[in-house]
Amino acid sequence: MKKSGLILILCMIFTALLQGEAITWTDTTDAFNFPEGITLHYGRRNSPALNIWVLDADLNREDLAVRPYITTSTAPVRTLAQRFNVYAAINGGYFGGSTSYSAVIYPGELKARNIGAVSRNSQSYPLMRSLFSMDENGGLSVDWIYHFGSKPEQTYRYDAPMDYIYNDPTPKPAPTTATGTPMEDLLVGIGGGPTLVKNGEVHITYNEEIMWGSGVGLTNTDPRTAVGYTADKHVIMVTADGRQVVSSGVSLNELAEIMISFGCVEAMNLDGGGSTQMAIPGKNINTPSENRSVPTIFAVVHYDSLGLVEYDDSGIILDTEDDECEFLGSDWFPTTNPGYWDVSPAMLNVKGEGTDQAVFTPRLTRETDYHVYAWWVPASNRCLDTPVVIRYRDGRDTVRVNQTLGAEQWNYIGTYSFAGDSAEQVIISDAATSGFYVVADAIRFVDVDSSVTRIVGPDPQPHLAKGFTLGTNYPNPFNAETVIPVHIAQQDHYTARIYSLRGTRVSTLLDVTLNSGDYSLTWNGRNEKGERVASGIYVLRFANSRAGESRKLVLIW
Repeated sequence: MKKSGLILILCMIFTALLQGEAITWTDTTDAFNFPEGITLHYGRRNSPALNIWVLDADLNREDLAVRPYITTSTAPVRTLAQRFNVYAAINGGYFGGSTSYSAVIYPGELKARNIGAVSRNSQSYPLMRSLFSMDENGGLSVDWIYHFGSKPEQTYRYDAPMDYIYNDPTPKPAPTTATGTPMEDLLVGIGGGPTLVKNGEVHITYNEEIMWGSGVGLTNTDPRTAVGYTADKHVIMVTADGRQVVSSGVSLNELAEIMISFGCVEAMNLDGGGSTQMAIPGKNINTPSENRSVPTIFAVVHYDSLGLVEYDDSGIILDTEDDECEFLGSDWFPTTNPGYWDVSPAMLNVKGEGTDQAVFTPRLTRETDYHVYAWWVPASNRCLDTPVVIRYRDGRDTVRVNQTLGAEQWNYIGTYSFAGDSAEQVIISDAATSGFYVVADAIRFVDVDSSVTRIVGPDPQPHLAKGFTLGTNYPNPFNAETVIPVHIAQQDHYTARIYSLRGTRVSTLLDVTLNSGDYSLTWNGRNEKGERVASGIYVLRFANSRAGESRKLVLIW
């Protein structure tokens, strides 16, 4: 054999040894009670040893979203997933103690910022770090960002990070607004770093984001957590186990390649090592090396958990003043804080042993599935794990909610089957363990059938009660115009308005008195000025003097 051929074969063998075996993937979705649109894959490799999990959330579904959560009461991801009632979650960005050093952005709130500078070589280095975000039109992005204020819209994105090199001896000037773009439509986001993937290619900005000196390695194998997205709006969350005999972990380079293999066009790294965790409420999915308590998570949630403006107040609502609400125990008292539902104040109780309860008995007349929501008045002294007990047709469920959050909105609890039995109840108990006061205010039940995207034969009584029937828009999604059929049963003054997800009015389609009859509303994807609005999800709110109803409209240009 020629010497050159022998050298080539040896090089191929050496390369194969370096790269190791391919990862074998198994779809493990059926092992978990995920809703439609969420899938989970487990990857195994024997050499070098690796256990890895990939969660895929299809955000084309109107009932799914992603968002971060932050708490001052740190806990493992499985505990926070249960506390915030999410479908699944991974750990968030970097932190120290209970302080997040990575951005956490809620709708309308900048809860934590990416650090704007780090200390290296006894000097302060201004820097940009990465942010995974979703805008109010549902658009996903990974950006290098810098904060210029305390509001989400004062976050600026940049086309490139700062051009630091490894162990750079000279700090650079801080970013300016003149060279960036304000993220004015920013809805939710989680910070981390470095960026791993841009334009579907490996693009690791390790040096530029000054990860050197941070304890985060580039080429070493370690437990890793990452998040990215595909061109067709799937969010990809990854945890790779490490520091174990059965799983050594991955480098940032391999992590980037894995993200690309699942279709990511952009992706970024999150905190890893002992923080790397993927969980469902109360249970780990991966096998963490430490199960470290963390202050932030990034979660797949029901869309309503975004806490956006809730336009639709349809359904059956039970308030604290109603006969269907009964308070057990003598320690309940009304709050003096504003923001409670309707006219009767929310009721407070010091956390206890579960003997004091607010019992809501709906006596639902239609046997079907219902979405259950709760309204409460949050404050810093509220409990972080208030039990909401649902007694429904098939059994009993307990969902623990964080009542320091969720102001002036219907907070989604879950979907359950009810048969109309008097034993079916929603109970708010004082059996919390963290915080001081539990809150009971209002409970809402929404018939699932009332929001499905189909047109059905009319049931005359509900129509007469509210005076109209709002059909489903078609087509949906749409890119030129969409038509919404309406049947008016009673003369009244009617309005039809289009809103963004933040509650900003985009367009008014109707504001007039209508007689009984059949009508069609048309929206062409333009605002009040006649300008095309961005692709995304919008809300149609149709109302008269007695009732209102909403539809989600998906615009794709």
